[in-house]
Amino acid sequence: MQLGAVDWGIIALYLLFVLGIGIVASRRNKSGTDFFLAGRAIPAWVAGLAFISANLGAQEVIGMGASGAKYGISTAHFYWIGAIPAMVFIGVFMMPFYYGSKARSVPEYLRMRFDEKTRALNATIFAFMTILNSGISMYALAKLIQTLHVFDIPFERMGLPESWIFHAAIGASALVVLVYIYMGGLRGAIYNEVLQFFLIVAGFAPLVWLGLKQVGGWHGLETTLGPSYTQAWHGMAHASTNRLGVDWFGLSMGLGFVLSFGYWCTDFLVVQRAMAADSMTAARRTPLIAAGVKMFIPFIVILPGLIAIALTSAPDKTGALSHPVAVAGAIQQHDPGVIPIKIDSATGKPMLDARGRPQLDYDLATPNLLLRYFPTGMLGVGLTALLASFMSGMAGNVTAFNTVFTYDIYQAYIRRKADDAHYVLVGRLATFFGIAASVAAAYLASQFNNINDFLQLIMAFVNAPVFATFLLGMFWKRTTGHGAFTGLAAGTLTAAIHHGLTLPLDDIVGLKGGWIAVTHTYPSEMAQNFWTAIWAWSACFLVTIAVSLVTRPRPEEALAGLTYSLTPKTSEAHGAWYGRPVLLGVVMIAAVIVLNLIFR
Repeated sequence: MQLGAVDWGIIALYLLFVLGIGIVASRRNKSGTDFFLAGRAIPAWVAGLAFISANLGAQEVIGMGASGAKYGISTAHFYWIGAIPAMVFIGVFMMPFYYGSKARSVPEYLRMRFDEKTRALNATIFAFMTILNSGISMYALAKLIQTLHVFDIPFERMGLPESWIFHAAIGASALVVLVYIYMGGLRGAIYNEVLQFFLIVAGFAPLVWLGLKQVGGWHGLETTLGPSYTQAWHGMAHASTNRLGVDWFGLSMGLGFVLSFGYWCTDFLVVQRAMAADSMTAARRTPLIAAGVKMFIPFIVILPGLIAIALTSAPDKTGALSHPVAVAGAIQQHDPGVIPIKIDSATGKPMLDARGRPQLDYDLATPNLLLRYFPTGMLGVGLTALLASFMSGMAGNVTAFNTVFTYDIYQAYIRRKADDAHYVLVGRLATFFGIAASVAAAYLASQFNNINDFLQLIMAFVNAPVFATFLLGMFWKRTTGHGAFTGLAAGTLTAAIHHGLTLPLDDIVGLKGGWIAVTHTYPSEMAQNFWTAIWAWSACFLVTIAVSLVTRPRPEEALAGLTYSLTPKTSEAHGAWYGRPVLLGVVMIAAVIVLNLIFR
C-alpha cells in the first residue's frame, strides 16, 4: 500500500501539532509540580478527556478490536461492567483522599497511609507495569506500520530487508514520544491527549459506519455471527457456553470488581490526570466526565473487530458477503479475509496452538479493516487516529513512570535532599530510560495474538492486590503498614502461583501459564486472567486483615484525611446537577444499566 500526498500531509501536520504542544507546554514548566502534575491547574473537562484518552491507547483501540473479533460484543463488559462503576467510585469516594492529601503519586499516598516499605513495593511493581504497558503500545504501532506496508518502497530502495520495518517503527515512535514528553511533561501529555481523543473519534467513527453498511448493519452482524458474538450476556450461566470462557461470577468478581476497581481506582496512569485538576470538585468530576464518554467508546473500538470477523471467511472482493461457517459457536477459517494467520516473526511460519491449528492474528482486525474501506485522504485520517492512540497510551504510561521513579524511588532512596531543578532533570532522564525499556517490552508483547489478553494479565498481577490494600486502608482504619506490605507481597505471589499452575485451553506451556505444572485448564486466556485477579485480590485482602490484627495500628490523629471515617465530608447541597459528583455518579450508573439491558 502507498499513501498519497494528502495522507502524508495529514500525518505530518499531526506530528507537528504534537511536537508544538510539547514546546509550548515546556515554557510553563517552572517547577517540579508543573512538570509532574501540570501545576494542578487543569480544568475539569480537559482533565476528564485526558483521563479517558490516557486509557484510550493502542492497546484499547487495537486490543479491544482484537477482543471484539475473538470474544464478540461481550468485550463491552470491559466498559459497562469493568469501567463505569469503578470510575464513579473513584470520583465519589476516593479522589478526596488522593487530592486532599496533596500526594504527588499513588505510591506516595500509600506511604502517608501506611509506611515506607509499602510505598517502595508498590512503586517498584507499578514502574515495571508501566514499562510493559508502554511496550504494548509501541508493539501495536510497529505492527500497524508493518501491516500497512507504508515503508516497503523506501526500504527496498535502500536495500534493507522488509523485516527491519518493524524495528525501525519501534525506534522512530519511541523518539517522537521522548521529545514531547521530555519537553512538555504532564501538561504537554494532557493537552496532546485531548487532541488525540478527538482524532481517534474522527478516525474510527467513519470506519464503523462503512463497515456496518457493508455487513448489513447490526442486524447483518446478528444474522452472520449469531448470539454468541452479538449478545453481551449470552451463555454467561456457565464458562463453557460463552466466548469469553467465564461465568457470570468470574466476570462480575474478576472483571467488574477486582480488575476494574484495581485499575481505575489505584493506577497512577489515570489517577495522575485527576490529581492535575485545578480544584477538589474538578478532581472528583474528572473521572465522572470520563465515564460519560467511556460508556460509548465500545461503539468505535469493538465494532470494527466484529465487522472484521464477519468478513474474515470470505473477503468482499465483489461487494458480496459470504457468511462464515459456524460450528459449535466458532468461526471456521477457510479464507484469510480481513484477519490473517499470525506469523512468527523469528521463523516466518504460522504460529500454531497446542492442537497444531494456525492462530488468527486478531490484533490486525482493526488495521486491516481500515485498509479495506478508507480511500486516500480518509486513510490518512484513520492512520493518524491509530498513531494518536499509540501516542496517547505510551505517553500516559511514560509520564506516570517518570513521576513515580523520581519521587517514589529516586528521591525516597537515592537522593533525599536536592533542589527542585535536580528532580525535574531526573524526571526527564527517567523518561529516556523508561522509553528504552519499553522497546524491550514491545518484543515481549509480540508473543500474544491479542494484546488485550496480555494487558489484563499484567493488571491481574499488579492492580488486583493493590486494590485490596487501598480498599482496606481507606475504609478500615485498623489496617497497618505491616499488614499492607505483607498482603501486597502475598497477592502478587498468589497471582504468580495461580498463573504457573493453570493454562488456557489449547495454549502451549510457557509465557501463557503452566510453567510450574498444569493443574487446571481455562476455556480462554481472559478467563485465566479474571481468576488470577480474583485469587490475587483475595490473598491480599485476607493476609492484610490477618497481619493487621496482630500488629499495632497508627494513631487516629495520623490518619486524618487518609481514611473515610476520619475525613470531613464535602457538602453538595448547592450547584447544578452536572457539577455535583454524587448525583452525576448516579446518572452514570443508570445509563450503563440501560446499555446492559439493550445488549443483554
